[in-house]
Amino acid sequence: MVRDQIEAGARTLGLELPDAALAQLEILTTELQRWGKRINLTAILDPQDIVNSHILDSLAVSPHVQGPRVIDIGTGAGFPGLPLAIANPGMDFTLLDSNGKKISFVKHMVGMLGLTNVTAVKARSEDYAPGSRFDTVIARALAAVPRLVELAAHLVREDGQLLALKGKQPAAELEALNAKSDWDYSVTEIMVPGLEAHARHVVSVRRKQTEA
Repeated sequence: MVRDQIEAGARTLGLELPDAALAQLEILTTELQRWGKRINLTAILDPQDIVNSHILDSLAVSPHVQGPRVIDIGTGAGFPGLPLAIANPGMDFTLLDSNGKKISFVKHMVGMLGLTNVTAVKARSEDYAPGSRFDTVIARALAAVPRLVELAAHLVREDGQLLALKGKQPAAELEALNAKSDWDYSVTEIMVPGLEAHARHVVSVRRKQTEA
């Protein structure tokens, strides 16, 4: 049932996932439910709701992610990073969070699923200083867009992007971002299977390119 729901939802999103990826996403759903009953990973514990609110809500942003290096800041229990890494095995993902229990779950899933393209890091985004910057920095329900720029601008390559996953279009946040004259943004509305009644928007924030 869960696997069929994932496969149907992914196809609605335009994603044809191989059997191995579908199996991994099904295991992720089961483990999130199992761990969530013991520790505070997510308030959503029904498997069908996990698929809609975590798995498919994460996969919906896949067409907007540019690689090869991606970092998910404030990943929590691994969303959207884990589903995106499963769906995009050719990209390298760093999943970052300051919560030790949640990063322990992410590391557990990386090992269980054999994800060689995922690195889990326990750290705050503003304190994280990797050797090189990322093509995409992604965040889901972490902070207002201007605050995300403050937290993560140092992680974004000059030609990279910061992707903020939002519910309703964050007009007030974007108005505040306009005050930061060195950043441009675009907003795309997305539809998530099972969450059609809930607005979903992807905000892509990029540095303004100076004319030569």
